[in-house]
Amino acid sequence: MSSLFADPSILLVEPSAMQAKVVSKAFRELGMDRIRTAENGWGALAEMREVRPEVVVSALYLPDMSGLDLVLAMREETDLAGIPFILVSSETRPQALDPVRQAGICGLLPKPFTTAQLRKVLDTTLDFLALEHTTSIDFRAEELKVLLVDDSGSARRFMRRMLENLGITNFIEAENGRKAVELLAGTMVDLVVTDYNMPEMDGQALVQHIRQHSWQKDVPILMVTSEADASRLAAVEAAGVSGICDKPFEASVVSDLLGRLLANRE
Repeated sequence: MSSLFADPSILLVEPSAMQAKVVSKAFRELGMDRIRTAENGWGALAEMREVRPEVVVSALYLPDMSGLDLVLAMREETDLAGIPFILVSSETRPQALDPVRQAGICGLLPKPFTTAQLRKVLDTTLDFLALEHTTSIDFRAEELKVLLVDDSGSARRFMRRMLENLGITNFIEAENGRKAVELLAGTMVDLVVTDYNMPEMDGQALVQHIRQHSWQKDVPILMVTSEADASRLAAVEAAGVSGICDKPFEASVVSDLLGRLLANRE
């Protein structure tokens, strides 16, 4: 774990007092003692606005909204948009979890979770926080123009925040592959970051179009996706994607991928 954030301030959103004690105890066993709690989504938002936490940990089902509603509300507020969000849930259905992954979360913990699972998610989250203090990277971030392609505005905002932590400031955005194709026809970019599952034109079709028909066919393409089907991901790799990263993404993995993808383009 990053020593800079070895004990981050945590807001735990959990309607069950018993579950809140279990989760808090697990965090404290890893040396994290700065934990506040909220029983519902609106209370959590009020807590965040009063004292901004460094990490939010939330159940999926809350009495007044869902964990998805909570993270979407956070991403809409400038002061809360960049807070890492960890979901704790016994839910396993993709139709329930995929929208939360798409919304831009740092980690997903099963309920119940093991110490090893908690440690892994915390490592990812603390890496994300530490990126805000990164001042030396292997590519000229301030000179890059990045195209973000995702049908979720919340996911685009979260990815943008993560890339801004690396020093990238120049972005254009598209809500699907077809819009991205239109933008690429007239705008030079240094990197495309795209989702897989999108309406109009999905990520695989976008990669194929860029590699076969675009005047920017050599541009690096990073796919950040919750897609788990191995055959679909293999098809994306065959189409010419430069790198694939899971949703929720590990910030250090994205940083390393970008370093490798862009180091030779200086």
